[in-house]
Amino acid sequence: MSKYLILIYQDETVARQAEGESISASYQEFMQRRGSSLLSGAALHPSSTATSMRRDGAGGFLVTDGPFTESKETLGGYYLIEAADLDEALEIAKEVPAGVGVEVWPVRVVS
Repeated sequence: MSKYLILIYQDETVARQAEGESISASYQEFMQRRGSSLLSGAALHPSSTATSMRRDGAGGFLVTDGPFTESKETLGGYYLIEAADLDEALEIAKEVPAGVGVEVWPVRVVS
């Protein structure tokens, strides 16, 4: 079995409106249906709470408030899943009740 990271994107306005609410019924149903494949997952705070760090080329770091890029669509959460292959991971990702969409990334195993 391989591991995949599902990144969940949502409209920032919708995320702010839902802040502080409990997990929606659609996410609860997804987690119950796919529980055996889910290794972990979490919702993220709004992008306004993010801090970005970039190397400055001189051995230091440039620290700025906010995500790397400003966009209406932001990273809202993630799931780390286990699947037999990419096809199965994509089938699981199709069930995530994401507002805008998701990205599926294979996790590199370092031995």
